[in-house]
Amino acid sequence: MKNLILTLFAIVFCGIASAQFGRQQQIEPLPEGFKPASTNTFLSSYPAVNAETREALFRVVAPTAQNVQVDIGGKKYDMAKDENGVWTGKCGPQVVGFYYYAILIDGVAVMDRNTESFFGSNWESSGIEIPEGPEGDYYRFNKNIPHGQIRSIHYWSDINGLERHINVYVPAEYEKNPTKKYPVLYLIHGWGEDENGWSVQGHMANIMDGLIEAGKAEPMIVVMPSGDIKTNSDVREASGNITDIYVKDLIPYIDKTFRTKTDRQNRAMAGLSRGGMQTTMTVFTNMDMFVWMGTFSGFFVRGNDGVENTFNGVFKDPVAFDEKINLLFISTGTEERSPKEQVEALKKHGIKNIVYHESHGTAHEWLTWRRALNDFVPLLFK
Repeated sequence: MKNLILTLFAIVFCGIASAQFGRQQQIEPLPEGFKPASTNTFLSSYPAVNAETREALFRVVAPTAQNVQVDIGGKKYDMAKDENGVWTGKCGPQVVGFYYYAILIDGVAVMDRNTESFFGSNWESSGIEIPEGPEGDYYRFNKNIPHGQIRSIHYWSDINGLERHINVYVPAEYEKNPTKKYPVLYLIHGWGEDENGWSVQGHMANIMDGLIEAGKAEPMIVVMPSGDIKTNSDVREASGNITDIYVKDLIPYIDKTFRTKTDRQNRAMAGLSRGGMQTTMTVFTNMDMFVWMGTFSGFFVRGNDGVENTFNGVFKDPVAFDEKINLLFISTGTEERSPKEQVEALKKHGIKNIVYHESHGTAHEWLTWRRALNDFVPLLFK
């Protein structure tokens, strides 16, 4: 009898909870032209995006709040409360691409529970995609082509004294060719993000799958490590040298674990923002290991150094540089700080193996870096 009573109670309780959840989901139909964002959690109608106007609608339940805003794209937008304590608001037109955003409830930044979380700016953030048209298909999932795998792996770093996490992409053909060896691209995230950024926000695998299937890129392994160093005692105190971890711990592990081509002609490194800086730090001090490199929004030369003195004089002899490095790919968004003047100075100095790439209309953001990767990868391992 006791078990029967408990069972009946559970059924009634679940029924009430389901009904309440259902009522919460019974939101008025979205305005014409708006659809739930692709980054929403299951069953969430908001945020909603209008692909033509590039506006987004937001909805937050906060009955006791006095003031609610949405903070997106560097601007705050006020939201209005109805009689049920539901706040709604709309942001102005945004440039297409991926955005981190926050809900400000009485001045406190919180995540929007209606969206998936994305690690950016050093915290788990809400995210929303303002969609491109067909021009963005290169980073979308294509059901008609073979797809590679992204493998989540932990390896031990003697330098760090801890296990470290990496994501490793292998092309679709990897398992079908058990004796074939592959070149490797080491792809680094930026400051405030983590090793999941390229595969989640960057849609790296979709880009790689499309390029390889179209014959535009060599099948390759892509390793996405963490650019941060944590310690057992206090994660705020990062010790060790990230370049040493990449060169002495990570690369040997990858070469031991995967079927890789281990000569320098088959090893590349690229990174966005701080990852671009880490790329220059690693490649320029280990030019016996790499011949391909790319920096996306991350090529910074100190103004007083000059071409011959920057990066400890790596460009001093342009002929020697070109003999060692097959490609220096430098990319930027047209709406962010541009390294174009530095690139022109390098060309004038005599550096020939350099490619300058621009993403038109974008700033320091994931769409800039998706475009950079899409144009960088086809140049590798030729």
